[in-house]
Amino acid sequence: MIEARYHDRVNVLQALNGACGDAPAPFDRAEWYQLLADSGLVPLIAIASDDDASAALALTEERGHITPLRNWYSFTWRQLAPAGAAGDALLTQIARQLKQRGHRVTLEPVPDEDGSATRLAAAFRRAGWLVEVTPCDTNHILDVKGRSFAEYWESRPGQLRTTLKRKGKKVETRIITAFDPALWAEYERIYAASWKPAEGNPAMLRAFAQSEAAAGRMRMGLAYHQGTAIAAQFWTIEHGIAYIHKLAHLESHKHLSAGTTLSAALFQHAIDTDGVRIIDFGTGDQAYKADWMEGTRARYRIDCLAPFAPRAWPPLAKRVLRRIGTARAAKLA
Repeated sequence: MIEARYHDRVNVLQALNGACGDAPAPFDRAEWYQLLADSGLVPLIAIASDDDASAALALTEERGHITPLRNWYSFTWRQLAPAGAAGDALLTQIARQLKQRGHRVTLEPVPDEDGSATRLAAAFRRAGWLVEVTPCDTNHILDVKGRSFAEYWESRPGQLRTTLKRKGKKVETRIITAFDPALWAEYERIYAASWKPAEGNPAMLRAFAQSEAAAGRMRMGLAYHQGTAIAAQFWTIEHGIAYIHKLAHLESHKHLSAGTTLSAALFQHAIDTDGVRIIDFGTGDQAYKADWMEGTRARYRIDCLAPFAPRAWPPLAKRVLRRIGTARAAKLA
């Protein structure tokens, strides 16, 4: 018999992470969800268990609309469940119980290279939700394929290689693996003066960097010109994957292309020193990422509506009208 229940504290996920195997990404760990809760998000942790296993969805809820416990720092969001039919049954029970908590569940950005989007959509359909799956974002990645950095670099666009050759000697780079408050302050100064929008939650990002450094996973790069830091990047390394979380440079020194030089140094360190298999550039389909990466992966939105909940009828009507419009446009094309 499967029992479903809810919690408003994320510490219940600590034991679950171990039961489901190693978390596949930083954004699947109980510690990550704790950082989100500490930042002000209100957790709704939905758990289903039987005699042998447990599964969970880390969620939050507002006025009956249930969404993932995540923010803009999260590259992905996915289920925390054991593989196989047993885990699928637990997810289905969670989805069934959620109809008592809300009229709509919107899950994003869910990967599917591991089958997560397919698995979650199937669970919610089995539970009686009306489910729509659509791409919502793009993830650029590099599959290293056993190459050295030099071999990888030979395949980069000529303009990128020329930029590094011409300007690489004008800046000095430094890569650190231990958290240093003074150097983190340099990163925050550069970010604040860069072209980037205001940092969403600097305290959370700093706390994440500290915990990743303590676990030996942090890689932070700084580029200097005449003793002044003008570019910074924050990466982490885990399970053979390098995650590029943040990068920024001073617009006042854009002519030095310090960001390119610093990226090359971090790519070389990740490939040749850390021996990573994959470099993950997060979400966003910015054109410059294609210069560095060789592949893309879709991220999906799984929008689930409860058919008998009156509050779900307006978005359901919009969905139906949108599909009719798409079908008409396809006939006219």
